[in-house]
Amino acid sequence: MYSNFFKIALRNLAKNKASSFINIAGLAVGMAVAMLIGLWIWDELTFDQYNPNYARVASLMQHQSFNGHRGTENSIPFPLEAELRDKYGEDFKYLAMASWQGEHILSFGDKMITQEGDYMAPDITRIFGLKMQRGTLDELNDLHSILLSASCAEALFGQENPMGKLIKIDNQLDVKVTGVYEDLPFNSTFHKLTFIAPWELYVSTQEWIQNARDENQWGNNSFQLFAQIADHADMEKLSAKIKNVKYDKVDAEEKKFKAEIFLHPMTDWHLNSNWEEGVQTGGFMQYVRLFGIVGVFVLLLACINFMNLSTARSEKRAKEVGVRKTVGSLRSQLVNQFFCESFLVVIFAYVLAIVFILLVLPWFNNVADKQMTFPWQQPTFWALSLGFILFTGNYLAPQSY
Repeated sequence: MYSNFFKIALRNLAKNKASSFINIAGLAVGMAVAMLIGLWIWDELTFDQYNPNYARVASLMQHQSFNGHRGTENSIPFPLEAELRDKYGEDFKYLAMASWQGEHILSFGDKMITQEGDYMAPDITRIFGLKMQRGTLDELNDLHSILLSASCAEALFGQENPMGKLIKIDNQLDVKVTGVYEDLPFNSTFHKLTFIAPWELYVSTQEWIQNARDENQWGNNSFQLFAQIADHADMEKLSAKIKNVKYDKVDAEEKKFKAEIFLHPMTDWHLNSNWEEGVQTGGFMQYVRLFGIVGVFVLLLACINFMNLSTARSEKRAKEVGVRKTVGSLRSQLVNQFFCESFLVVIFAYVLAIVFILLVLPWFNNVADKQMTFPWQQPTFWALSLGFILFTGNYLAPQSY
């Protein structure tokens, strides 16, 4: 029976080519726009979630008061790391000091390339959840070692095995490749991090950093500190617990800045990183919500347009309905017939929407500075798509006949 319904539905669509095209194309464009927005939102919401320790990783930050205003920064003093290890070591699983990511020249023989990298303590490999292709997570313990991303290793050595090769950083420091890690995803904070050199190597070559290491140098806020809290610890409670670590150590002159140390969780690095007067005021999340509303509005508009066009056609099909009733068709059969036709329209629109997305996705990635791909292997995407198709074809369309 249903095969006959679908055959008749195809004939009706083919018979009314213009109206069928408008209906299908209009719904397809709306679906394509909504899905593109959905892909962008998903990419934003899953930022940094490549890391298996995502919920327990944080950067150390501080609030300070200047001229009556409360400022917030992610630069911290060197002695903070030792103080946290000594007094709150049971609450932290890993702590890692770091410099600031920037461009450096890596050279091997006559070949020189510019790459973005950082000097970081050995625990950073576990804090960032690096996936090692060669070597282990402990390879930064060697003072003259270096870890390369897969793309950096290929750029420098081609298809050769990079392990054990000697290279130079900025034509000054000799290091040996002891590990290669998978490139971090584009939707991650450190996706441009293509090499990691030992923090202690950096310290050993910079006298000013060696001086900053002194336990009394709490006023030099020139470094980064990353942490992974212990499994039993609570991020918010631990943040409150350590807030006076710096304030209790500085002299009377420094106390006027009212320094307050806190943990900024990785879950907030991208979407909730704005601060005003020491208070978190959101961030990029407001754009995610805004585009979410736009996506729903576009999809709703497409569905309403779909209903209106179908309703306009229903008057022309009154004669067909009358003839069918005359020859004995039941109301349920007429509803099923229209349902099949509507269902086909939605299916065709959905397929066309996917084609649109595949065509414009490279351009969209360029505009949005993303590297999104179509989620062919995401069950959630297909489940939502099926739900939309059934809802649109089974509920909205029959209402218009």
